Amino acid sequence: MAKIQKIYVCQNCGAHASQELGRCPACGEWGTYVEEIVSKDTRKHVPMQLSRQKPVNINDVEVEHETRIDTRCGELNRVLGGGLVPGSLVLIGGEPGIGKSTLVLQVVLNLEHKRTLYVSGEESTRQLKLRAERIRGNAEHCYIVSETALENMFGYIEELQPDIVIVDSIQTISTERVEASPGSVSQVRECAGQILKYAKEHNLPFLIIGHINKEGSIAGPKVLEHIVDTVLQFEGDQHYMYRILRAIKNRFGSTSELGIFEMQQNGLREVANPSELLLSQNHEGLSGIAIASAIEGIRPFLIEVQALVSSAAYGVPQRSSTGFDLRRLNMLLAVLEKRAGFKLAQKDVFLNIAGGLKVNDPAIDLAVIAAILSSSMDIAIDRTTCMTGEIGLSGEIRPVNRIEQRIAEARKLGFKRIIVPDQPLEQLGRKPADMEIIRAKKVEEAFRVLFK
Repeated sequence: MAKIQKIYVCQNCGAHASQELGRCPACGEWGTYVEEIVSKDTRKHVPMQLSRQKPVNINDVEVEHETRIDTRCGELNRVLGGGLVPGSLVLIGGEPGIGKSTLVLQVVLNLEHKRTLYVSGEESTRQLKLRAERIRGNAEHCYIVSETALENMFGYIEELQPDIVIVDSIQTISTERVEASPGSVSQVRECAGQILKYAKEHNLPFLIIGHINKEGSIAGPKVLEHIVDTVLQFEGDQHYMYRILRAIKNRFGSTSELGIFEMQQNGLREVANPSELLLSQNHEGLSGIAIASAIEGIRPFLIEVQALVSSAAYGVPQRSSTGFDLRRLNMLLAVLEKRAGFKLAQKDVFLNIAGGLKVNDPAIDLAVIAAILSSSMDIAIDRTTCMTGEIGLSGEIRPVNRIEQRIAEARKLGFKRIIVPDQPLEQLGRKPADMEIIRAKKVEEAFRVLFK
């Protein structure tokens, strides 16, 4: 007979306990332990049968070139590494209402010669129909079903034989093998494992949408991210029209790529040249604005850095940053204080990356401190000047990678001069005749050029 065993599982981190706990000792969350039933088989142990497979030498393994599926979306193809790999699991996470369902539905509607199955556990077929009409895609090969049972979903797949399957979302799917509510750690782990097994056996790609928790990470057990082949993060402020698609994990490509979309009434539009959209054209004579040449993945683009420095209205000066690491901002302020002699300790400093972007490229450090000093002295920076460079703790401007691409992007958008680190001449590439390249070793040299 099978003996019934009860355990308690933390719904935040997946930790197990023999009794219910108020506070999880692993992650520190309160009230997250839920009772789950586990069947323990006490029958006589059956010897394990060996698999028919045998270990082979790695040199004897035959590898066939896998043809990737073109999603007809250039930005998504770039992030995936060239397209969707057959038999892969792609997990897409993001804030509620950011556009995850819109993105995947728009992709499947654009696939003219691929039969797709959209399994929705959150929306009815009528809601999906209304969204498809708004997107105005080709719905001839797209089939939709509202289902939350994993076994029924596999039945629909066997009947329809689609080329791509969409699961929206993994937290709403449940299986009969686990006696727990949908969205629990055990349900998400078991459903993801069965989907992985089915995808690999049938060489069928799955696009899975996942919720995120309040910390911003994908909800459910961490093993969910280990199971899937690719983890994509769809981010951006709901109050801005731009959306960023990043690859956190990718077994078939690079994780340094990003795709940029613009949210419109009829769906998401690919942004082929983000520099023109991220730069406002009406900042002539305004202080606190600097243009930086940044690179994300292999794509260079120019971004607008905005800063506001004012006298502290209260006792403790405020430091606020949007789209830029606050700890790095404090470091740059300390460099200005110690190395350049600018007194900003008793002033409020607010920094913003225009367009709602989050930029991690250290090459925008020079533009950040230039915007801060521009606002502090109330002197506008020439609108035809951009800059790139990483700032060290001793006040030096450190070299950055792909400097030639950064210069070419600035020249394409009509900038007349660019301030770059004092790198070797061979790294700068061919100097354009219609653009002045100013090399600076320390921040003081850059300030003399900007505020002379």
